[in-house]
Amino acid sequence: MAPLPPGRLESSKRARVRVGAGSEIRVDRNTYSIHSRLVGEKVDVRLYAGHLEVWYGGCVVERIPRLRGQGKHLINYRHVIDSLVRKPGAFENYKDREDMFPTSRFRMAYDALRPTTPSRAAREYLQILELAARQNESLVDDALRMLLEEDQAITLQAVKEWVGRREAARPVTDVQVEFTDLSSVDELFRHKEVWDGIGVGGETTAGGVASRAPSAHVS
Repeated sequence: MAPLPPGRLESSKRARVRVGAGSEIRVDRNTYSIHSRLVGEKVDVRLYAGHLEVWYGGCVVERIPRLRGQGKHLINYRHVIDSLVRKPGAFENYKDREDMFPTSRFRMAYDALRPTTPSRAAREYLQILELAARQNESLVDDALRMLLEEDQAITLQAVKEWVGRREAARPVTDVQVEFTDLSSVDELFRHKEVWDGIGVGGETTAGGVASRAPSAHVS
């Protein structure tokens, strides 16, 4: 048999684009974010069926899921948080602001900050988001959930303290399980010992002589 032909390599389209001031690149009529350290630089992009690769200096710096269709955007808050923290005043009108809420708790936290600390709500929220990007998004999300559930003030310091303690968050739905009274189990075994020594019809044997044992009452 003839050898099988070598596997076909996945083909890709290529493009060379400049990273915009918002840490974004526009490829195939869609917009993607990449790390802000590359703002102003030219990068090479390879487009595959399900993802795209961003190359800079001969190395892959990003692998991003490819968007279907046109006119869409995919913004990762970790890519742009540095620039947003430096200019928090622009957050209210930031065109991709909805992408800056990784979970519903982050959105709820921002909404809670706006009426209570309107002058610094954006700065406080962006610093919390920066903490999620730098440390652990899941822990920050848990911290926000606990603060919201307990109706406590949302502050960067409160979130930092919670994350620092690494406390395990309560489950979203607490389930109360009643403890079993083990004395009832002891009572069951006590009566089992009585019944194990009684034959059919309430008779038991002692030294080979049949005798009538008193009936046992199980409550």
